[in-house]
Amino acid sequence: MDPFDAGAGGLLKQPKSVWATAGASVVAFMGIGLVDPILPSIAQGLHATASQVSLLFTSYFLITAVAMLVTGFVSSRIGGRKTLLLGLAFVVVFAGLAGTSGSVGELVGFRAGWGLGNALFVSTALAVIVGAAAGGSAAAILLYESALGLGMACGPLLGALLGDASWRYPFFGTAFLMAVGFLCIAVFLKEQPKPARKTSLLDPVKALGHGGLASAAVSAFFYNYTFFTVLAFTPFVLNMSPYRSGAVFFAWGVLLAVFSVIVAPRLQKRFGSLKVLGGSLVLLAADVLVLGYGSHTTAVVCTILSGAFIGVNNTVYTELALGVSDAPRPVASAGYNFVRWFAAAAAPYFAPKIEEWTDLHIPFVVAAVTAVVGALVVVVRRKALTHEAEELEPKHATEDGVAVFAN
Repeated sequence: MDPFDAGAGGLLKQPKSVWATAGASVVAFMGIGLVDPILPSIAQGLHATASQVSLLFTSYFLITAVAMLVTGFVSSRIGGRKTLLLGLAFVVVFAGLAGTSGSVGELVGFRAGWGLGNALFVSTALAVIVGAAAGGSAAAILLYESALGLGMACGPLLGALLGDASWRYPFFGTAFLMAVGFLCIAVFLKEQPKPARKTSLLDPVKALGHGGLASAAVSAFFYNYTFFTVLAFTPFVLNMSPYRSGAVFFAWGVLLAVFSVIVAPRLQKRFGSLKVLGGSLVLLAADVLVLGYGSHTTAVVCTILSGAFIGVNNTVYTELALGVSDAPRPVASAGYNFVRWFAAAAAPYFAPKIEEWTDLHIPFVVAAVTAVVGALVVVVRRKALTHEAEELEPKHATEDGVAVFAN
């Protein structure tokens, strides 16, 4: 069945509960890149350094990493609907509080609470969408992936539009939109059956005992360091107005979405997952290196272009992680994300510090090296990663209603 078919069960004929959850998902993913174009404005408004402001990402993703061990435990006990509402409530409260911050320390703390809410929501959203969708999961999966891409692309744009007046407004705007999402889910989404088996806190850690899953997680750890050096440190290098920076990262997000949803599956079908991943990581390393040493115009072009490689990498890593082991996919997802999100927390902290210790170019050299290390892990551990890798299909990333946070 064509998921775009407007007939029963098609993309355009989903229940209101699915649209409500997908809409809230867009806003949730927007929160990741929302602060990108306003980082310099926040630094100026709160009299903070680049390394201090970059802790907005560090606190957010550190909590997200730890929360990967908790979300399955919670949702398997209280159900998907209540988990979504709990996550949304956290985001509404802490995003709103972030807008009232009087110091960078307060803002970092509120951003951590926001990260917990986002983790609870996003890690459960896909399972809920698939469970509530009409006519099978194909259209629901496409809708979720579209929400992910749209959110990643529009987050910087919203941050620029609202942040041009004040750096506080994007936080208030997110709180308002998530409150609307809370009301929509509360009204339109009915509770779904709880899983037959409850997930323990240690199940994701135990799943990492599988060599293939551990290899995918370690490689993704190094890749994520590169990814979030681009996302969290580049705005300071570009040093543009919120509007211009938002436009750059909007274009970056569009490429990420297109290459993740459309291009990556075609490349995998033709060349195989491991070759595509290794090649894309090397190209990302080259792109980041040129970004660090090129002119301002070159840096803008390379920032946008990195979205293409990041989109491909996200899709392939997701499918490898969820198809390489025999662990239940929700558990494998949690273990994999538990490892890789620590790099997302580390990069925003260390990149500005490395610049302070050395110069502007070296953080990008480090990011290029970590991308190459990620590729080397894929090459060295290719036998462990080969199980099902050659025949991976998009369904592996979403089978059993598993959600992979921010892809």
